[in-house]
Amino acid sequence: MTDHNHRQTTAAITLLAFACGVAVGNVYFPQAIGPLVAAGLGVSPDSAATVVTATQFGYAAGIFLLVPLGDRIRPRRLLVTLLTLTGLGLLAASTAQTLLPLTAASALVGATTVIAPLAGPLAAGLVPAERSGTVSGTLLSGCLAGMLLSRAVGGALGDWMGWRAPYVLAAALSLTVAALLARLLPASPPAAAASYPALLAAPLRLLRTEPELRRSCLNQATVFAAFSAVWTAVALLLTGPAYGMSARATGLLALVNAATMLCTPVAGRLVDRRGPDRINLMCFAVVGVSAPVLAFGGLGGVPGLTALVAGTLLLDVGMQCGMVANQVRIYGIDARARSRLNTAYMTCAYLGGTVGSWLGAHAYGRFGWTGVCVLVAALTGVAPARRLSGRFRSFPARPAPASSKRAGWSPS
Repeated sequence: MTDHNHRQTTAAITLLAFACGVAVGNVYFPQAIGPLVAAGLGVSPDSAATVVTATQFGYAAGIFLLVPLGDRIRPRRLLVTLLTLTGLGLLAASTAQTLLPLTAASALVGATTVIAPLAGPLAAGLVPAERSGTVSGTLLSGCLAGMLLSRAVGGALGDWMGWRAPYVLAAALSLTVAALLARLLPASPPAAAASYPALLAAPLRLLRTEPELRRSCLNQATVFAAFSAVWTAVALLLTGPAYGMSARATGLLALVNAATMLCTPVAGRLVDRRGPDRINLMCFAVVGVSAPVLAFGGLGGVPGLTALVAGTLLLDVGMQCGMVANQVRIYGIDARARSRLNTAYMTCAYLGGTVGSWLGAHAYGRFGWTGVCVLVAALTGVAPARRLSGRFRSFPARPAPASSKRAGWSPS
């Protein structure tokens, strides 16, 4: 690769990482302003949490219905169109007078802001296979920047100007990025000429035929469910009687976690060197440890805040690094079907996140913060338990001597 081509590739990946951050932020800033939405529309906090659930459900639906088009439609055209629709949906959400139209607009925003799962396969095709982990880590850093900073900015702006202001800002950013991509992203041809029904059927077929894909989907769906449960419920905790803080506090907690963005490029390099299995094993351990640490957050005061900071840092690092490992695993299955593989993977991941948000809000309402932490521990154990039970079932009654030399188990 010449220096000129290398610079072009680096610039394209940087722009895609920025686009990922803006798009992913649209899914997460509603978590920080849920209490403001409840007060502004005169509904309960549990009801306002449906905005977050609708956005994540829309995101999962958009991944399934729209991301396969990345293998058929020119990527630049598709990305620009989706971001433009996202901007219009955010403007519609900012004008909602009741919860129902806000929920509907949020589902539309979620469905169209699926830039990250489209950008991943596109970026992976721009570099050699041995750099795929590094590139995935770079894009994920952009996603995490959007995820964390959007909560901080959304919470602060919502406290200052009301819950509608974050939607207006997000709309402006989405439309600006659409214009930048239209002008600066290099044109590239689609990878497949299959019909749309065939593209929709492909992720389901791949889930049925590819065990490594199913493995990665279960890994990320359960961990992301735990992650979403915590970040949906923590806004209720911080604005509730234990702390009595404003919505800005949730954003500031997310801003502290911005340091975890530095972990994903490192995780990408580790995956390139050591493979995804070991990284997944470490991620399950880190997320599992976060549950008892987070439980002390219910104490309130400085000790509780310290526990929340430490616990969410552990949770974020585990979720993010696991995402890198799982994506590298699925990209290695078939380079010609990366968008379809990513469709199956990200759909499962965000369905897990949707369920986690719903469970987190309801666990908090019924059992308090302790119930949310128990939920995190239970969700984290699902994939390792499934992997372990499969290994036990696969053992013969009288194992041959060679079976004792099998490679060690990895719950990834």
